[in-house]
Order: sequence, then structure tokens, then C-alpha cells
Amino acid sequence: MIKKLRVAAYARVSTDKDDQANSLDNQRNYFTDYITRHEGWQLVNVFYDEGISGTQTKKRKGFMEMIAEAEAGEIDLIITKEVSRFARNTVDTLSYTRELKKIGVGVIFTLDNIDTRQSDGEFRLTIMASIAQEESRKTSERVKWGQRRQMEKGVVFGRDLLGYTVKDGNLYINEEEAEIVRAIFHKYTNEGKGTHIIARELQEEGMRPKRIALWSNVVILRVLRNEKYVGDLMQKKTITPDYLTHKKKYNRGEEGMVYIKEHHEPIISRDLWERTQEELQRRSPSEEQKSKYSNRYWCSGKLFCAECGRRYVSRLRKREDGSVSKTWRCIAAAHHGRKKQDADGKDIGCDNTSVNEESLKTCMNYCISLIQSEREGLKKEILEEINCIRKKQNQKLDVQKLEKQIAQIELKKTKAIDLMLGGVISKEDLQNQTEWYNDKLEHLNKEFLDAKCRDKLENSQTDAMEQYIMALDDIMNLQGDNELIYNEVLDRIDLHKNNVLDVWLKEIPVGIRLKIRTSGRRASYKTEILETDFIEKQ
Repeated sequence: MIKKLRVAAYARVSTDKDDQANSLDNQRNYFTDYITRHEGWQLVNVFYDEGISGTQTKKRKGFMEMIAEAEAGEIDLIITKEVSRFARNTVDTLSYTRELKKIGVGVIFTLDNIDTRQSDGEFRLTIMASIAQEESRKTSERVKWGQRRQMEKGVVFGRDLLGYTVKDGNLYINEEEAEIVRAIFHKYTNEGKGTHIIARELQEEGMRPKRIALWSNVVILRVLRNEKYVGDLMQKKTITPDYLTHKKKYNRGEEGMVYIKEHHEPIISRDLWERTQEELQRRSPSEEQKSKYSNRYWCSGKLFCAECGRRYVSRLRKREDGSVSKTWRCIAAAHHGRKKQDADGKDIGCDNTSVNEESLKTCMNYCISLIQSEREGLKKEILEEINCIRKKQNQKLDVQKLEKQIAQIELKKTKAIDLMLGGVISKEDLQNQTEWYNDKLEHLNKEFLDAKCRDKLENSQTDAMEQYIMALDDIMNLQGDNELIYNEVLDRIDLHKNNVLDVWLKEIPVGIRLKIRTSGRRASYKTEILETDFIEKQ
């Protein structure tokens, strides 16, 4: 008994109920009829995705399930109507059909009359996929143009936000949430409270933000700066520059924004809005102040908790003798204490310990002296490594030679077409010759890419090592105030439990892990280095 060919079908169906031509039932019937007309075929399944763009295959669940079953050996052949239904990204189309072909699975595009199992299938597929991709680009441009015209007319694009519901392109006040918005503006502008305090008060009062679990100063600031609450509408704050990836980014002037004043019913008055913006401006630090506070402490923004990944913040404590002791603590522990769960079951707090600033300075002094004492030995090892890399570079394949060989093959392909058009060779001879040229080009292109990647990697390794040597010399030559030196050479410190610190210096490709012990209290604080290890950067 002859084994039947296991055939799967793929369809992208419209979410528009009026689009009967592309409905799932119609496409099932179409594929069932198509397959039953071929003796020796049996339908395995009809995979489909509903209302999803064809430019990104990774987001199409049905498509990826079909590919997985094909790779598992459960499908012999895939049929789909058009290239544009399979994928509108040329790279994805060719990549997936090639991978399928390697495992013996062909793809037939019924309306485009393309079968990837045939010798000219890939050539014709490339043309059709490029056309589909260009059509996708044009469609994207048309959609963008249409959306902008709609925005200019006042149609709202986007989802609900705190205080408003979006329905049929209009904003409607959600009165229950609007009270929270009014409270935020009142607390900030009329009561003079800070964003951190407002966030804490709202959390304690049992009020919940929209779509996230906890209030934060960032969420409060977004509310205070959102023009929708005064009745104005600004759109195109984010844009999608690449129609293939669909990734959004903030609009930094690449496209003009659409601003409509007094567009909808406001939640707060114009007077409160303007006073709030003035207050935000007044409290916002100037560039000079930002620089001042960002450099206020030598390790500001450079200490991280290795347990929860959060930053360490400074805390000042007054000693009995009147002097001030500075310690650094994980911000999660500073805000919420030891690790626990809140009312919503979310983990808050941190069990990591605090560290005294004097201990950090002791560790920095030790690390700098360690690097200085090991400098010559480290430089010697690095120079030897650089010499080894350069020897490899001298022995590598000649990239220019490969480029020349590729160009020669491409020229021969062109000449072969001319010979066929001139009647010197047959179409069949051309196809055979072209296949040979393509195999040769694939091999040469792989060698060329490998050589370029290796060249790039080795050059970057050499550059990194040369920068390492310069960094070692810089550490030796640093003079002046200790804290200025620490700030200059420190990249970051990761703090673990049990008094273990990973110190990373700028431009140095290894870190220094220290185990310390602290003793004494108040004014007589002492730190000992118990263990030292070099660790590699992950």
C-alpha cells in the first residue's frame, strides 16, 4: 500500500465578519477540495491565525505550531493560498521555506502557482515575497496616513487610562477613577506633597492604579503631566518606525504630534493644570543641580543588590558623639523592610544587609592597590593574548579574495543567462548551471561571513585588551582626593548576603570578589578583607 502524503494547510483569516471570502470555514472547504483532488494526499490539519499581521511570524501561534509539527516529522507538504498569506516579510518567507526544504517539506502557494520543491521555486518565491513585502509597506503607509487624518478630526486612538474610558474613538469620564486623579493633583499642587509621599498614601488608602499593582513616583508623575486630564488631546506620542517589527518607540521629533485643545470633558480645571505644570517645573532640578546630585556621592547609582537587583540608597545616622555615619541599604529594604508579601500577594522588601560607607572605601582602596600590584603581570598576559590574536589574523582567510571569487561567480551566472537567451544553451542547461553556481555561492558566502565575523570579533577583542592596558595605567597615574578617584575608576558594586561584594572597575574585564568582616561600632568602625577572588564578567 502506497503511503499517502501528509498535507497541512495554512490560512490567515480576517476578523471582519463581512469578509466571507477569507472566512475560516470557506478556507477549510477550499483546502479540503484542493487536497482531495490529488490522489495520494491526506489532510493533516488546517493551521490558521486570526487578524494577525503577516509581517511577524513569531507572533503567529498557528504558524509556529505548523512549523513545529513539520520539524517533528508529522507533515510532508504545506499548502497555502498566496505568499502574502504565508508571510509579508521576504526574509521570513525565504528562511522558513528553506528550513522546511532541508527537512523534506515543500510549500505550495496555490494562487501564485509556486512549488518550492521545483528547481525555480525559490527564484519565483523571492520575487513574489518581495512584492508582498512592498505591498505591506504601502499598506502601512496608507494606514498611518488614514490614522493621522482621523487624529486631526479628534478620533482617539489607544486604550483606557486612569479616569477615562475610550469607546468608539471618544473619551468618557470614569467618575470613580476621576476622584483618584483629582486627589493626586490636589495633594501635589495644593498640599505641596511629593510624588513618593502621594504614592505611599494612595497605597495605604487602598486605591489601586490601572493595570499595575503598586503606585510609584513615576506613575504619579505620568498622571500630573498627562494633558488629557485638562481636556486636551495629544496623539502620536509613540510611533512605529519599522512596519516589519511593529516595535513602538517614543516620538522624539521624528513625526509631528497632533494636539487638540479642549477636545473632551476635563477632570481638573485649567487653572489647576497650569499651576501643576509650574510646580513641576519649579521642583524639577536644573541641569546644574542634576549634575550636582548625581555626583553627590562617589558611589551614587553604582551600588546594586545582588539578591533582588534593586539599587542601594544612602542613609545618614547621627552618632552619640555628634558625628554622622553614612550607610547604604537596598531601596526595597529601605521602603518595605524585610522580604514579605503585600495584600495582593506581591513580593516586597529585601533581606540583604546594609553596608557602611567606610567599608566600601576600604574595599575600593584594597581593589585599587591589588590592581596596581598586579599591573605588570596582567599587562604581560594581555600582550601575549594580543600577539596570539594577531598571529591568527595573519593566518585567516583573505576576505578580499573571497569577495573577488563571489563576484566572479555572479558574473558567470549573468553570462549563463545571456547564453540561454542567445540560444547557445538550453533552459534546462541554464537551470543545472545556476544550481551549481548557487551551491558554490552559498559555500563562498558562508566562508565570507565567517571570515568577517571572526575578523570583527578579533579586532574588538584586541581593542578591549588595549583599553584594559590603558585603564591599568590610568589607575596607576590617578592623583587627588580619594573619593574622586573612586568615582573615576568604579563601574559598579554588587552586594551579596554575608558581606560578599563584587567590585567592577571601568575597562577591567574581570571583577574582584571580596569577603569582608566588620567590627566595632559608632566612631571605631573597622573592616577586614577575609577572602579575595578574581571573577569573570557574565
